[in-house]
Amino acid sequence: MRRLLVAAVAVTVLLTCSTAAPAAAGFTPRVLASGLRNPWEILTGPDGWLWVTERAGHRVLRIDPATGTTKVAATVTEAIGGDRSQDGLLGMALRLPDVYLAYSYDSDPSPAIAERFKIANFRYDVTTGTLRHRADLLTGLPASPDHDSGRLVLGPDDKLYYTIGDQGNNQFDRFCLRNRARDLPADARDRSAYQGKVLRLERDGSVPADNPVLGGVRTHVWSYGHRNAQGLVFGRGRLYASEQGPKTDDEINEIRAGGDYGWPRVAGRRDDQAYRYADWSASAPVPCSSLTYSDYTVPPSVPTHSETSFSSVAYTEPLLTVGTVPDGHDFRDRRCADDLNMCWPTVAPSSLDFYDAPGIPGWRGSLLMPALKDGTVYRIPLGRHTDPIPELRTVDRYRDVAISPDGRTVFVATDPAGSALGRNGKPTTKLEHPGAVLAFQRTAAS
Repeated sequence: MRRLLVAAVAVTVLLTCSTAAPAAAGFTPRVLASGLRNPWEILTGPDGWLWVTERAGHRVLRIDPATGTTKVAATVTEAIGGDRSQDGLLGMALRLPDVYLAYSYDSDPSPAIAERFKIANFRYDVTTGTLRHRADLLTGLPASPDHDSGRLVLGPDDKLYYTIGDQGNNQFDRFCLRNRARDLPADARDRSAYQGKVLRLERDGSVPADNPVLGGVRTHVWSYGHRNAQGLVFGRGRLYASEQGPKTDDEINEIRAGGDYGWPRVAGRRDDQAYRYADWSASAPVPCSSLTYSDYTVPPSVPTHSETSFSSVAYTEPLLTVGTVPDGHDFRDRRCADDLNMCWPTVAPSSLDFYDAPGIPGWRGSLLMPALKDGTVYRIPLGRHTDPIPELRTVDRYRDVAISPDGRTVFVATDPAGSALGRNGKPTTKLEHPGAVLAFQRTAAS
């Protein structure tokens, strides 16, 4: 299960594609399971097994952490997507026999597909080792090929927390769609305004009576202004998230009720460093539909806004940023000429966990942050001014991590395909352990 956190300090860190994380010194790595179809969530279950969701396979797996024996607890036949985008079967939270799952589905009964997300409650039958659908808790949530986030946790207050990304609006092939991460819903039925939010809901799906009143109404929205928060973890009554930045400024945030985290007006801190918000959807007099999107050149018709021009009484700065660079930074690194985004200074944090066990000396009280770009688990000691420390590394795309009860093994789920930084610091699609669960066991003397 997700672990506890301690108080953090504000830090800004620059990590680039030239940063070579070391091998897993003091650990014995092994492939515990392979052939998985986009594993998304990996949890240490109270039954002693690892629980894994497959984004594209739409399966919930139980994996024996000692032998790798894998059992299918469920195939969510209602789930759709996940092969080439960020939808599919995503988040999972456990309080056995209750299992909570988040997945995309077709909300239109006609032959047309109207993709949405839902959060549903399943019940685990220990006799058969299988799940059965019990109830839909929250339906009609925004879905997109991009930035669906989808991290789900059960808090110490017995409430469910769920991240929804900004749907990838205002970039790439969705660049003419307005980014709604800071829009507030008009009522609890206004699911379209849940984009770019952290939600908080009762275990029956209803709106908690102590959720914040935002824009004059109380809804599931707990915080807003998020880009793509794929990591979520609780600790000592505090909620923390990791969030992917654009070309700069990945973030670690403490999530507070009613907090405005600034996106898309602010990336990282309000410092005007290498980021200006370009609102492509508001292009005038030239309509956005007549433009060609670029990550590097903004046409004169597209209005831009500096970070320091943004003001909000609820604005909350990140605890830590990764990949913050000075204004004027050249993002076109020749080493990544065919895959430029891989050499942007961000690392694409894909999840977040906390190490609070005695098994590995010096690790207690640290966040563990897996990254997609460089196949690295970074350790972030909280309460100390220090850069993230690369601890575990292979040429893979790390999707999620889990920790054994004794704290001596870190489990890592990997993507089955995509680009990662190779050992020469250049992008490669030749992953070492595609679609796998890796086990890094501490072997050095304690």
